Amino acid sequence: MTNDESGFALRDATVAIIGLGLMGGSLALALRAKNACRRIIAITSNAATREQLRARNIADETSADLTRASSADLIVLAAPVRTIIAQLPRVGAIARAGAIVIDLGSTKREIVRAMDTLPAHIQPIGGHPMCGKEKAGFDAADTDLYRNAVFVLAPLERTTPATVTCATSLAASVGARPLVLDPARHDKIAAAISHLPHTLATALMLTVDEIARDDDLTFALAASGFRDTSRLAATDVTMMLDILLTNRENVANLLRACAHQLNHLADSIADGNENALRATLERAATKRRELFK
Repeated sequence: MTNDESGFALRDATVAIIGLGLMGGSLALALRAKNACRRIIAITSNAATREQLRARNIADETSADLTRASSADLIVLAAPVRTIIAQLPRVGAIARAGAIVIDLGSTKREIVRAMDTLPAHIQPIGGHPMCGKEKAGFDAADTDLYRNAVFVLAPLERTTPATVTCATSLAASVGARPLVLDPARHDKIAAAISHLPHTLATALMLTVDEIARDDDLTFALAASGFRDTSRLAATDVTMMLDILLTNRENVANLLRACAHQLNHLADSIADGNENALRATLERAATKRRELFK
């Protein structure tokens, strides 16, 4: 592997993936399908997943021992956000000199802050592929999960251009579109387009469930509209807890802003204010059609 100003040869690298759930498993599948790197080391505590990885020849080595990543050129942390933060000191203790460490966590500020404490001989860079499913675990992994997705890269001040090149190569190799972004800006945007929708789906699910307690036909009548708008409420709870608790201010502020919009809608409906209601609905409908033609 080369790791200098001339760039990073991913095809010659050993990549260790720590965490083989949806994101880490999909990354391993995509790297193997594209023959994008020299070796893949898969590290997961799930024995059944390790067996699948071996049986399907997805990884060259599998282990439950994080120290097996010590020989890797590129270490990918693919776990819930607070687990990644907890893993970073251990990774810093075992990673070889010159190794690059990237994560796939859904929030960036706290991870990047923790990465900055890694030893000087390790090159860190934050990462977040803007894709996923409400299902978790290796069984939900998909070779094409990253295809055409934006893959945010969040360099630290200490991150070298060669490391950014490495991360860009990793993203491109699995069909994603790399985008360098400041961690704070990422978290503010992600709160709006990812974390807020989840909390709204949660509120929707709980509100309708309360109605269903009094009328057992409620869910029997539910069709595609309810299914589509409530889908995110089924997202892995541990993952979402980590996301919400490491992006608290942004999400809380947006929920309050959304509550203002809901109150405005409620007032227009309760007052029978057709003109105000039409204007609100048309503004939202026009923007949605512009974005997703």
